[in-house]
Amino acid sequence: MKTNPFYKNNKNRNMDPKEKENINEEELMSEAAQKEAAENEESQTEDVQQDEAALTEEEKLAKELEEANGVIEDQKDKYLRLSAEFDNYRKRTMKEKAELILNGGEKTISSILPIVDDFERALKNMETATDVAAVKEGVELIYNKFMSVLAQDGVKVIETKEKPLDTDFHEAVAVIPAPDKALKGKILDCVQTGYMLNDKVIRHAKVVVGE
Repeated sequence: MKTNPFYKNNKNRNMDPKEKENINEEELMSEAAQKEAAENEESQTEDVQQDEAALTEEEKLAKELEEANGVIEDQKDKYLRLSAEFDNYRKRTMKEKAELILNGGEKTISSILPIVDDFERALKNMETATDVAAVKEGVELIYNKFMSVLAQDGVKVIETKEKPLDTDFHEAVAVIPAPDKALKGKILDCVQTGYMLNDKVIRHAKVVVGE
């Protein structure tokens, strides 16, 4: 029920000044109390909002930490797997390399064995052979077969006949007067045949050079 302002004003007129002063003080105290209560309520609301914000930030950090730990575990697992695979690869490569060093000439030797068989048959036939020309022809056939097998394995003869001296391929063991001016500085004779393996010199040709 609302108080009639007119009645209130009339009542205040009839009051003693001291009573009016007390009433005014009570009203001021009441207004101050209401204001303080409102401020406290507002402060409490702000505190609650700050707590909620702090809790939300903590939850966010906790989630990010959990995701980071998950990524770390995943990367750790990948690293361990990769490390194990590399270790297996290294061991397998070392084993294959050791086998290659030990048995690397197996293919070449296997291709030469039929030629060894031809030599054995030729030696046996020489014991009773009387035709020197036939024996020579047989040996030449075996030699050509042998050189063909070497060529298949990347071996080739270094050319020397009337070639200019090239120290990358030739080794001069003697120098003699050239029979012709056109042969000066060129190879006149080959004392020992040189060979290359896949374009790499494995033995220089020993030659005689004209001057």
